[in-house]
Amino acid sequence: MHESKSEASLGQQQLLLIILTVIIVAAAVYLGIILFTDNSVSQNRAAMMNDLTAIAQRARQYYMKPTYYGGGGRSFEGLDGDAGMTKLATSKFIDNDNGTYSIKTAGTATVVVFHGVGKKALGDGVDYPEYDCTVTATDLTMERVK
Repeated sequence: MHESKSEASLGQQQLLLIILTVIIVAAAVYLGIILFTDNSVSQNRAAMMNDLTAIAQRARQYYMKPTYYGGGGRSFEGLDGDAGMTKLATSKFIDNDNGTYSIKTAGTATVVVFHGVGKKALGDGVDYPEYDCTVTATDLTMERVK
């Protein structure tokens, strides 16, 4: 038996519809993965800023606390390296699900700078979000590094 032209055309249309459907589904899955990754990084950034803000508040408490109570006596001096972080934070703020935090610039009489590196890779899969938080007695400034 011979196929008529309309039957052959119908088979080609079905094949084209299947191919088109596969392409649309693949594009939707790809877009979903990208959106999920972007949302995950955004949430990680927000959580890091919250952690750095909490560390900054603890640094201000240290600044205000008299030296005879283990504080800085109106100075950020003494906040340097791992020992400085230990004075401020429990271990949950040094390294947690959101990031790893450290003192970038040792405390002086007027300022200390903290650094945070996130745990969710950016779109390139290699770099991670990073922030610096500069703390003074009256202000804090958050700077996005990556």
